[in-house]
Amino acid sequence: MVKTQIDENSPWFNERYWPKDMPKQLEYDPNMTMYDAFVETAEKYPHENGFWFLDTWMDYAEMLKNVDNFAGGLIKLGMKKGDVLGLLVPNSYNFVIAYYACLKIGVICSPMNGTYKPGEILHQLSMTKANVLVILDGLNDDLFQPIRDKLNLDHVISTGILDFVPFSPIKKFLAKVLKKVPTGKVPDSISMKKVIEMGKANPVEKAKITTAEDPAVYLMTGGTTGVPKAAVLTHLNIYANALQCRNWVRYQHEEGEPMKKFTPQDAMIGVLPFFHSFGMTVVLNAGVISGASIVMFPRPPPTEELLETLKKISLETMMYPGAEVLFQRIADLPQETIDTYDLSGKLTFCLSGAGPLHEYVRIPFEEKTRGKIVEGYGLTETSPVLSAGNFYGENRCVESIGIPFPGTDWKIFPSEDFDAGPIEGIGEENTGEICASGPQIMKEYLDRPEETADTIKEWGGKKWLLTGDIGFLDEYGRGFIRDRKKQLIKMRGYSIYPKEVESLVGLHEEVNEVAVAGLPDKETGEAVKAWVKLEEGSTLTPETLKVWCKENMTHYKVPKYIEFIPDIPKNIIGKVQRRILQENDPLFKQE
Repeated sequence: MVKTQIDENSPWFNERYWPKDMPKQLEYDPNMTMYDAFVETAEKYPHENGFWFLDTWMDYAEMLKNVDNFAGGLIKLGMKKGDVLGLLVPNSYNFVIAYYACLKIGVICSPMNGTYKPGEILHQLSMTKANVLVILDGLNDDLFQPIRDKLNLDHVISTGILDFVPFSPIKKFLAKVLKKVPTGKVPDSISMKKVIEMGKANPVEKAKITTAEDPAVYLMTGGTTGVPKAAVLTHLNIYANALQCRNWVRYQHEEGEPMKKFTPQDAMIGVLPFFHSFGMTVVLNAGVISGASIVMFPRPPPTEELLETLKKISLETMMYPGAEVLFQRIADLPQETIDTYDLSGKLTFCLSGAGPLHEYVRIPFEEKTRGKIVEGYGLTETSPVLSAGNFYGENRCVESIGIPFPGTDWKIFPSEDFDAGPIEGIGEENTGEICASGPQIMKEYLDRPEETADTIKEWGGKKWLLTGDIGFLDEYGRGFIRDRKKQLIKMRGYSIYPKEVESLVGLHEEVNEVAVAGLPDKETGEAVKAWVKLEEGSTLTPETLKVWCKENMTHYKVPKYIEFIPDIPKNIIGKVQRRILQENDPLFKQE
């Protein structure tokens, strides 16, 4: 076993915020992979629940059988350790089978975003040098056929969303005729079910994996500028982060209550897409390593449909990772509506990520559901979770990104001079770039040595990732983000943080959501603009809101421009897309 070596005098290891029974270090088997963890769970809970999808269940034993058979089929097709498999499939039985099969045989899995355009699919498959593509047949015509001739794939494996769903033939026929599910044909492909049949006659052993070196997945980063890069996450990265996520929940409990022991009667709610690091680690891998059941949705369902499903499944404890907007939709429902779904106290552990968790969402959500919700923080490059708030106690880490996970270290470095070493002081006056170290830090950017060198640096005998986020630590080691380094607004010598302006404007009772970015300005360098979504029935005008801002905000933070829009653009996991608003603005285009 290996144990991390974090300084136990670090400020976050304090009685006020560090969970009482939480180990300060992460202890793990350095040879363990997520496939091994899957096998352990399948042996412990072979025939209890497991995976829920489209009103059906597949237990861990059945899923493992499919995983092993598909792995054998991939080997039969000629795949070997180090090859790359592109996975263009939404959350489903199909995704889980292909993903864990890759982990077993050392094939690098590169999950893909089903909302991409063909050019983006081409870029990812080409950049990662994928040998094989597994594709949902319903995505073929729009996403794959336009680019197929530009790719040199060894095999294309097609699969239907109902391939592993135990529907009767009549239900399958009706589902396709009524177009309840995407269907299609992928010419010159082999079916996933046939590959599984091939694997039944070709059982294979697990590949020899060097966990700290061998890549497990290539995940596209969600950079705010430029063409996305592929983060190389090793088998150790994804296993360690899943273990950290499990520990963060397992060791937290009410005073006098026993430590949490997960079983398949506990549910991990899989609304987040598995192609994203948030969904892949916090839902899928952490769910498997915890022994929980995993409830999968191919796309986020309407809020009340989700709650109805959770009521019908009726498991004991529900862990729900998601973006703030998902929790806001629940919090906005009337209490009497929420009560009809009989979920009081069952949404025990909710983790909000991909952006800040505001008190105007957290408080009504917790009051109406009697659940617990905290903010988590991380990046694709960190597998992705670095920190989170604690779930219990009077002094929960609200309005901050919490404290580091066990085995994780973080410090504040000067944003323009990492080599100067960490800033020693605490508080907002000692703001700089948040840098982190731990077993979840990626290996590199694929084939981008210069960008890797700019992002991962050595200091004090450790590897540190420069997050690009500007923030500070308080006396308890809690992290507070001011904003992204690249999104800082410079106006007449002032440094303005969009996140702070968003929070301030959001205090107005008639403001529902707000996004802020800088626009070119000849007089001041940059000007602050706020795009605002109002509450229904609001009578505000941009002018009256600007007057309110002047009365409630320091002069240089007041937006020069305010525009009301019907919706704030977000990506598929709910992260606000400031860059889209900024680049589509006429003032930005004029520049």
